[in-house]
Amino acid sequence: MIGGILVRATVLGCVIGILGFGEDNNLVDGVTFPRDAAVVAEKLEELEAGKLIEELEELIERLRGKGYTTFVFERPKIAQAVQEKLEVEVRIESITEAGEVLRGNMGKLAVELGFLEDEAELAGWIHEVSMELTRRRVRRATEKRDLVVVQTIQMIDDSEKTLNLFMNRVREWYGLHFPELNRLVEKHETYARLVSKLGRRENFTPENLMKEGIPEERASRMAEAAVRSVGAELQDVDIEKIRMLCGEILKLYRVKSTLEEYLRELMDEVAPNISALAGATLGARLIALAGGLDNLAKMPASTVQVLGAEKALFRSLKTGSRPPKHGVIFQHSLIHGSKRWLRGKIARLLAGKLAIAARTDSFSGKFIGDRLREDLERRVREIREKYPKPKPKPAVRARRRLARRRK
Repeated sequence: MIGGILVRATVLGCVIGILGFGEDNNLVDGVTFPRDAAVVAEKLEELEAGKLIEELEELIERLRGKGYTTFVFERPKIAQAVQEKLEVEVRIESITEAGEVLRGNMGKLAVELGFLEDEAELAGWIHEVSMELTRRRVRRATEKRDLVVVQTIQMIDDSEKTLNLFMNRVREWYGLHFPELNRLVEKHETYARLVSKLGRRENFTPENLMKEGIPEERASRMAEAAVRSVGAELQDVDIEKIRMLCGEILKLYRVKSTLEEYLRELMDEVAPNISALAGATLGARLIALAGGLDNLAKMPASTVQVLGAEKALFRSLKTGSRPPKHGVIFQHSLIHGSKRWLRGKIARLLAGKLAIAARTDSFSGKFIGDRLREDLERRVREIREKYPKPKPKPAVRARRRLARRRK
């Protein structure tokens, strides 16, 4: 107290330090930052987060020593931190006259406090600190684990495309020697493994095939096809090159399998609720299509429902055709495993649950995936019981109404 009057000081932070202004909006004290842009950027971020930095504590103590008892802040978080730790009276004003004075005379105040030698240096200093703040924010953004999820699922998809491309070439190439094998073995990885291990069709005997895990009946059919094959006789060097290529393809399959396991672990860490509801692969694709977990969490359920079907959606808006009922979430077993007339209803239900899961993963971190999945499965059963048959088409319904009127 000074002369029985409550004395207020406005405390403000800026790129030069923490400054205190009296009731007449004149500078009464200030604690400057070091002339290191990285240090200043870190301190400004801490202030923005509502953390109490040492310069702020020092200034408050010095102002209290001068008789100031009430402190005005423009940021609520900082005011709350000061009140809780230093036990002083605080007030919050979103815009203060002292703040206008500071922003309009920062160069002059920097020289007065000895932070700068000339007011002209202020623009360069602000630029330096701003660039450091930008670098820190970009670095933090790229460190988000959901971006690792995006890169991992894209790598898995790219490896899948590469494997399909290579295997189509291998099937055509080896088909010159043993064309019948193409229809007998559908799985690419099994085809590559058999060709890599056995080589020439003469080696496709029941014993060799069963050693590679082929069931006895299928092994017999394949061995018989090898004996009756109409394929050409390739030279040893040709067969070896095909086998070498199959060996490299098998390595890529192992890499893809490792990535898929890594993705499951990553999704359990980043988005456990989405993973529990949709599976790691589908959940990761939704995050990738949205551009990140936070973006997915901000989307309404109707947008989540058609993610991955943007072309069909825009075509329907342009031509007036039917909009798509689902996008990439069609890959979920509850949708693609259901009857055609139920898929739209289940897709809408699943999208709603996924929106809840994404928001929970992004904002609260609680695990409610099991409860969401149980509720989803229960609602899907109800839908299947309620709609065992498709609804009649409009023309059929109109004929039925007309028939009832005639009766």
